[in-house]
Amino acid sequence: MSIVRLLLLGIGLMMMGVLVACTSTLTPTAVSDILSPTTAVEVEPTAAPEDPYQHQREMMVEEGIVGWGITDPAVIEVMGKVQRHEFIPEEFLGQAYENHPLPIGYGQTISQPYIVALMTQALEVTEDDKVLEIGTGSGYQAAVLAELVDHVYTIEIVGPLAERAGETLDRLGYENVTVHHADGYFGWEEHAPFDAIIVTAAPDHIPQPLVNQLKIDGRLIIPVGPVGGFQTLWLVTRVSDDEVQTENLGGVRFVPLTREER
Repeated sequence: MSIVRLLLLGIGLMMMGVLVACTSTLTPTAVSDILSPTTAVEVEPTAAPEDPYQHQREMMVEEGIVGWGITDPAVIEVMGKVQRHEFIPEEFLGQAYENHPLPIGYGQTISQPYIVALMTQALEVTEDDKVLEIGTGSGYQAAVLAELVDHVYTIEIVGPLAERAGETLDRLGYENVTVHHADGYFGWEEHAPFDAIIVTAAPDHIPQPLVNQLKIDGRLIIPVGPVGGFQTLWLVTRVSDDEVQTENLGGVRFVPLTREER
């Protein structure tokens, strides 16, 4: 055998040895691991942050809503869901779920939770209803109604309150609430007629424009009485084009209905 052939044979044997050495570590399992997709790792979903006010809200509902005579299951459920602390100034957070009104600035208040529930229950709204609110204030009452009806149109005469309420409602995802800065005495003719109207400030009489914007069988709830004194909470049902029925729901105390100067 020639020297060249011997050299070629030696080189071939050396290359086979290298290949054997390289492939000897690739077991069937290892080859399978390389060719198969990466195994997915299951990750536990991050738990939603606990609501620090949940217990307080539950106690408010138990003691100040159900305990005070509210019976409508839908209203009770919503009062336990809507986060009242989101609608009040930071300095009053410690009182967010106490059963009394709280100041929100500009001489206005967020209503007592029981009164919010009482007025909502009295309206007897359904999920297809369109509701007008006069006196947006903090936006809390609008949020409660928005959980129950198709759309809430709400009017606030104090510009900064209207802006703040709109921002809060947007942040909390209430897309079915429309806030308008205007004098609520005249209602909102553009979107009338309404299935229900709620007034959260007290005039000294029932505004006729609001009655006119009710559907037949529509319900209006409104406190009426002197400025700075006790008022009567009236439930007004429009039974025909020119006739209404009224029901006295008891004594209340609201801030006066503010009007534009004319």
